[in-house]
Amino acid sequence: MTLLEALSLTLVMLTLAALPSASVLLVVTRAATHGTKSGAAVAGGIVLADLLFVTLAILGMSALAERMGSLFSIVKMAGGAYLMWLGLGLIRAQETGPAASPANPGGALWTSFAAGFFLTLGDLKAILFYAALFPTVVDMKTISAPEIAAIMLVTIGAVGGVKLLYAFAAERIAGKLHSKAANGTRKVSGCLLMGAGGYLISKS
Repeated sequence: MTLLEALSLTLVMLTLAALPSASVLLVVTRAATHGTKSGAAVAGGIVLADLLFVTLAILGMSALAERMGSLFSIVKMAGGAYLMWLGLGLIRAQETGPAASPANPGGALWTSFAAGFFLTLGDLKAILFYAALFPTVVDMKTISAPEIAAIMLVTIGAVGGVKLLYAFAAERIAGKLHSKAANGTRKVSGCLLMGAGGYLISKS
């Protein structure tokens, strides 16, 4: 993989990671309501799932993954239900302030991480996308360990970096809102999460 090819891959992945999506919505919502750390935890879950997809694509297992569509449908339904549960929790929350501290910060971080992971894992098309993208920048028949490492680093940097920027921006914006407005924002975010969860289930 040449430097130009690596830069091209990075640009493509940066662009896709920045597009509005359910994962971006989840990062923004968790960061705005539970702080940057929760948004970063969501980003970590998203990156881990993407790395799993990248690995499957590199190993040429996209066809196998496609045959496992029923399993991914179950994962997608579970992820959708989880998003709806998170959304309902936001709507029913009585806390004031955009980043009210949860009773169990560690638990909230794991919840955010799991939400990001399972939401991304439910998108089977990502494997097929990576399987189609990588041959444009590297010969998949002779791919070397350094090239695999480079692809992994690009994935972490591009996907994780963009999601982290969303998390930082969301908490900064939420922090400037009056508590009453923040409560309204929390409820709107909850409705959006429930909508995203319902959409994910409908596409299973």
